[in-house]
Amino acid sequence: MAEAPPGSLPTDDDERAPGQGLSLVVNAQFVKDLSFENPRAPASLVASKESPQIDVNVNVNARNLSEGVFEVTLAIRADARIGDEPAFITELVYGGVFTVMNMPEDTLRPILLIECPRLLFPFARRIIADVTRDGGFPPLFINPIDFVALYRRQFALQDQPAAGQA
Repeated sequence: MAEAPPGSLPTDDDERAPGQGLSLVVNAQFVKDLSFENPRAPASLVASKESPQIDVNVNVNARNLSEGVFEVTLAIRADARIGDEPAFITELVYGGVFTVMNMPEDTLRPILLIECPRLLFPFARRIIADVTRDGGFPPLFINPIDFVALYRRQFALQDQPAAGQA
């Protein structure tokens, strides 16, 4: 039997019975919700001396659809302002349906909230770039997201006791 490289996932050739290997399958990807607002058009499209201030917020959620099948959504909101005036607001909820088989219970949540969004992100990034470009602005290319840090922040907040509790 060939030995697997260190750090690789077990396959059907490993010590598991045939058909018992770890599996992550992308069944579908889809735009669940998409919004673009250009509240000051056409004034916002006139060249400005000032660069817009852009705030990007990202959230990841997962829910079980059936045995081993999960919906993972990546929600991205970008707000652009020039001075005190809004330039544009865009919101995207991009989803995927994933089948996860034979995954140890302690790794399921990180797989769903780190690896699945990592697979969805390039597609969501392109949609945001296209919609901002189609809205008359330069395309907004969102920098790569550290989903591990996002995961840690999300669950660090949940694990902290509420203020005033001992």
